[in-house]
Amino acid sequence: MTTADRFRAAVEERDLTALDELFTEDIRFYSPVKFTPFEGRPMVLGLFGVLLRTFEDFRYVGDFEGTAETSADGAEAPSAVLLFRATVGGKQIHGIDLLQFDEAGRIKEFTVMVRPLSAVQVLSDAVLAGLVADGLVPTPTNG
Repeated sequence: MTTADRFRAAVEERDLTALDELFTEDIRFYSPVKFTPFEGRPMVLGLFGVLLRTFEDFRYVGDFEGTAETSADGAEAPSAVLLFRATVGGKQIHGIDLLQFDEAGRIKEFTVMVRPLSAVQVLSDAVLAGLVADGLVPTPTNG
């Protein structure tokens, strides 16, 4: 079973322990709503905890494998793209997860792209609320 297959199964089973084993210690997670990545296994696992609670009716609907340039250093890395559909706050979301692997086959970079914009905004608000509630980020101040 490939890392992408194991990742997909862990997400579908909402198994954070299985995800932990698939991530490098210095994983970088590129979000569709934040320019700088979430960095490090503890933060990314915390984010996945929020995401798994936030998405409703989450399902993968396709996949592709190949190689792609990483964001961190521009190196070519084995990669997989998983296409998904979900609902958040009543909004339908279409998206992709781009997984990029290190030499040992663990996920070192993870990029999410979603559409449409109205769903991205609902997702952003829900994830921020979850991150704040879990103590992973401070409460935003209006300024």
